[in-house]
Amino acid sequence: MQTPLTLPEVIPIFPLPGALLLPRSNMPLHIFEPRYLAMLDDVLKTPDRLIAMIQPLSIPGREEEMLSTIGCAGRITQFTETDDGRYMVTLTGVSRYRILEEIEGFTPYRRARVDWDGFEQDTGPVEHDPAFDRAKFLELLGRYLSSQSLNTDWDTLKEAEDELLINSLSMLLEFAPEDKQALLEAPSLSTRRETLITLIEFALHGGNDEDLIQ
Repeated sequence: MQTPLTLPEVIPIFPLPGALLLPRSNMPLHIFEPRYLAMLDDVLKTPDRLIAMIQPLSIPGREEEMLSTIGCAGRITQFTETDDGRYMVTLTGVSRYRILEEIEGFTPYRRARVDWDGFEQDTGPVEHDPAFDRAKFLELLGRYLSSQSLNTDWDTLKEAEDELLINSLSMLLEFAPEDKQALLEAPSLSTRRETLITLIEFALHGGNDEDLIQ
């Protein structure tokens, strides 16, 4: 039987603009900056191998990036080192968290004290979306992908479980960082699906709020 993960009080932070990690979903990372290589070396020595992905906030006039309040921690489930010392890593989303404070220290990367309360569903069973109209959603998605000149494996989409489909599209589709953050903070799978539909409709109508389908 797999031992449950221990969610630590302090965790290394990886700010990455536009990147979205969701619980039970996989994110590939290419790590090459010296500070994040040091972070990876340290994380691999811990029992749970957790990295906290977070959306940075660029504030004019501030030297250091501010961070969003909520992020998602992922466990390193696969990694490969290249000949020149870079790493190809796969993170599997474990749970969202809320930053309480950043921790000053001697590491070249940032760390934060975090709170996991309120995100218990993330470490529970796979979520389902009973109100999900898959046929209508896939028709909308088809129009969006066509408008972006993108292709997809429709057979896989039709067969994917609700959570896998909604979360994968939330992570993969090109949206602004603040939109990715809204998808991350959605309190349920149904809310994330509704947010995703709104963003797709917004993109299809050229960013005109008045044209959104009510």
